[in-house]
Amino acid sequence: MSIKLIAKNPTAYHNYTIEDKIETGIVLAGTEIKSIRQGKVNMKDSYAYIKNGELFLCGMHISPYEHGNIFNKNPLRDRKLLIHKNEIQKLISLTKQKGYSLVPINIYFKDSFVKVELGIGKGKKLYDKRQDIAKKDAQMQIAIQLKNKQY
Repeated sequence: MSIKLIAKNPTAYHNYTIEDKIETGIVLAGTEIKSIRQGKVNMKDSYAYIKNGELFLCGMHISPYEHGNIFNKNPLRDRKLLIHKNEIQKLISLTKQKGYSLVPINIYFKDSFVKVELGIGKGKKLYDKRQDIAKKDAQMQIAIQLKNKQY
């Protein structure tokens, strides 16, 4: 089973505390697959929502395929995610809790299928983001000091 990462959501871990992850399939058109193979995907402002018992991904931009002509779809259209009904029921109960959201983290090829990794996250406050940045800076400074001491 080979996994090839296509794109990451750069703001997922910055804006949310991810508590759980779920792997889902995604319904795509042929030209969208070809564009994804070229790596032309942007997940920056994307999110998932549940409507009528189905899970959808909104805001993921897949650039139109250059040779697609009339077969190209809208780059920002909502795309259906494939997941079992009992998992959707679990997600409904989790997202009804205050502050929880469904955030796409990664999109990748698993063998020949495109998969989306969804995270169940709680939104961070501004002070939480500042604390995370301070921790990263401190760890970076420690790593630099250790590197300098070795030589």
